[in-house]
Amino acid sequence: MLSTKAQYAFRALSILVRRDLTQRAASNNPSSAMTETATSIGELVKIHPMSAALLEGLLLDLKRGGILGSKKGKGGGYFLLKHPDETPLAQVLRILDGPIAPIPCVSLHFYERCQDCNEALCALNRLMAEVRDANLGILEQRTLSDLAAQPNMRKDSA
Repeated sequence: MLSTKAQYAFRALSILVRRDLTQRAASNNPSSAMTETATSIGELVKIHPMSAALLEGLLLDLKRGGILGSKKGKGGGYFLLKHPDETPLAQVLRILDGPIAPIPCVSLHFYERCQDCNEALCALNRLMAEVRDANLGILEQRTLSDLAAQPNMRKDSA
């Protein structure tokens, strides 16, 4: 299940992505590294009402994780550091929520051995590895750019 933190972050990121892509299109340089078009927390909260304090913490996490940059002062706020096509959703989820795997013994980045378990004989381990792989099959292929798509428009249905 997607955490509330991740849902809030993805709502804010959808705004940043749309603005970033709009700015790139207007500048006739859609593939440039970054646009540095900053959006304030206040603007983000106006569009998608949520706790500004919670959002600030999430955006700082994404900044520390290398997804966002920020500007201080008048006209300040947050912006994407890379083209939205270059950031998979899995990367964002790992920054915000940690492991994507449903149990620690199948995590690719946060592996922990289960107590009193023989993984070679564990049916749950094999099943949850399949769940992890199915989720990652989508989350590693979808990027921040997918957040700018219209709600009923999917890449695979176009």
